[in-house]
Amino acid sequence: MAQHGRERYALIGAGSRAGMYIGAMSGTVVGAEHVADVAELVAWCDPNPGRLDVYEREVVEAGHPAPVRYAVEDLERMIGAERIDRVVITTPDFTHAEYIVRALRAGADVVVEKPLTIDAESVRRIGEAIAETGREVITTFNYRYSPRNSTLRQVIADGRIGRVTSVHFEWALDTVHGADYFRRWHRQKQNSGGLFIHKASHHFDLVNWWIAAAPVRVFASGGLRFYGAENAAARGLGERPARGTGASGDPFALDLAADPRLKALYLDQEQHDGYLRDRDVFDEGITIEDNLAALVDYDSGATLSYSLNAHAPWEGYRVTVNGTEGRAELEVVERGSVLVGAHGEVVVDPSMHPDDVVEDDVRPHSERLLVQRHWEQARVVEIPQGIGSHGGGDAYLLDHLFRRVTDDAPLGRVSGYADGVRAVSVGIAGNRSLETGLPVLIEELELGV
Repeated sequence: MAQHGRERYALIGAGSRAGMYIGAMSGTVVGAEHVADVAELVAWCDPNPGRLDVYEREVVEAGHPAPVRYAVEDLERMIGAERIDRVVITTPDFTHAEYIVRALRAGADVVVEKPLTIDAESVRRIGEAIAETGREVITTFNYRYSPRNSTLRQVIADGRIGRVTSVHFEWALDTVHGADYFRRWHRQKQNSGGLFIHKASHHFDLVNWWIAAAPVRVFASGGLRFYGAENAAARGLGERPARGTGASGDPFALDLAADPRLKALYLDQEQHDGYLRDRDVFDEGITIEDNLAALVDYDSGATLSYSLNAHAPWEGYRVTVNGTEGRAELEVVERGSVLVGAHGEVVVDPSMHPDDVVEDDVRPHSERLLVQRHWEQARVVEIPQGIGSHGGGDAYLLDHLFRRVTDDAPLGRVSGYADGVRAVSVGIAGNRSLETGLPVLIEELELGV
């Protein structure tokens, strides 16, 4: 621990997600301003120096000294020379295991963005390094901190619906958010593990946490049924632009030049590494699925039926939890519609962008939690107001994370290494089930938890 109670942090990976952590340690995140009192960002590295330039200007403007730059090849030297207590990793998913293991063995604890990693072999590598060093690895699950999700957790923990027998969980990603996974490095399964790992690990963690149980068996189905070149050809979409920037009249084209943040972090930095953030979603070479479903059995005897769609016309999720004494239902609309303007541009609803002129009275931005016990009428459960993004959960997560809170009774929102493993275990088993067409026992994966 550094002097004066401030821990010394290093960051690996300067993409858009890094901004939350950098902002917190710079005192600019609403609701988590005081994190800078206990955490100091002293060093960082990224293969793309231009993205570090962007963040360096922001850190200095916030009144902090610029962190010392290192090459990613010098991670161990950075940890030693800068006396790093903790490393934050926000790099592409397939690199997580390497950086986690190297940081642990160099003498630092680790905070890693979800998912922990993408396959069974890399989980085992991380587990071996933890056993060898005694260091800590935390996977950040900000959705646990969203008040709507923590309120559902409390309803279940209080026994209001009895013992949980089954869960149905449907997640809809719309043609803005869902499409984005098919533009970026996520589009190749070797990089992200597919949406079963990269996206759904959030959702599987929620279920594991909501019902306080561990997954034991997974049977999955899915495929690439909307995005990709073959699907575009089957629907007669014709010739496609190679990238979105500069394309006009195409709602699936992302123009990086139109978004100052994306322009600064990606378009202006292509000269350094050639990474294209705006590739066509109907391109060749996409290997991840856009429709996924899974049946998951738990050690408690409960069963989860899960589905994910990445090309829905609205965004949000529906959760139904059935119990021996009743039922809880959570419905969340994060974006009610995605429309096309007069010139082919995407126009989203005012729930996400208040300056837009589109109104959506039929499916407004909303969240509602109902509990209905047997022999009673349904009752609305009040959901407290949150702070920040991800359903109002980010600020609470950051406060717990940087203050190293370990006891969050009665909600138990603080996640540990085992939680990170259990979250990806469902996706790893699901991917294996997709390959074999058979159910997969998680114990057969030998993940160590």
